[in-house]
Amino acid sequence: MIQNQKIRPAQVVGPLGEPLTLDSLPPADTTRWVVRRKAEVVAAVNGGLLSVDEACARYNLTLEEFAGWQRAVDRSGMHGLRVTRIQYYKSLYERQQKY
Repeated sequence: MIQNQKIRPAQVVGPLGEPLTLDSLPPADTTRWVVRRKAEVVAAVNGGLLSVDEACARYNLTLEEFAGWQRAVDRSGMHGLRVTRIQYYKSLYERQQKY
């Protein structure tokens, strides 16, 4: 029987189209989360470079916080990660769901 092996890519495509590796990810002690850094972590998880659990442990994030970043990227792209626009994109998404 073949067991499921954890095969990780050496690099994935980042949010701006650049190659993203474990070394190019934001530092583990990051406290200032700008849009680009959030998007890089989401891209790393989506590409298989990190697991969700590893990303949350590495960056001291809650699962809910990371899931919010992922939802924002899925719904609105990188613009959805902007803290100042969260309410706008949330109401826009809810309006779209009604139709």
